[in-house]
Amino acid sequence: MYYEIRTYRLKNGSIPEYLRVVGEIGIAIQKRHLGNLIGYFSSEIGSINEIVHIWGYATLDDRQRRRAQLAADPEWQAFLPKIRDLIVTAENKIVSPASFSPLGGKDPI
Repeated sequence: MYYEIRTYRLKNGSIPEYLRVVGEIGIAIQKRHLGNLIGYFSSEIGSINEIVHIWGYATLDDRQRRRAQLAADPEWQAFLPKIRDLIVTAENKIVSPASFSPLGGKDPI
């Protein structure tokens, strides 16, 4: 299993608006295509004005296929302008769990 950790730094004070519009519209579209939502978070201590969401994929090919389906969805394309101007920076990581992780996994060879 692979996990995609997406971190967005938002404009100061825009977390409530971002979470509102994602909760009302965006998350249903994402879940329809991406499937395995592990968690969706906002920061309160440390780096502020951040949103972190984590998605699970069976393989990297699975991730690529699902992300392409999401990007091609007209509903998603119509939704993006609602959050685009709220995001200052975006970071994306792909990680895999160690064998002893509660999420399971295997150690790299």
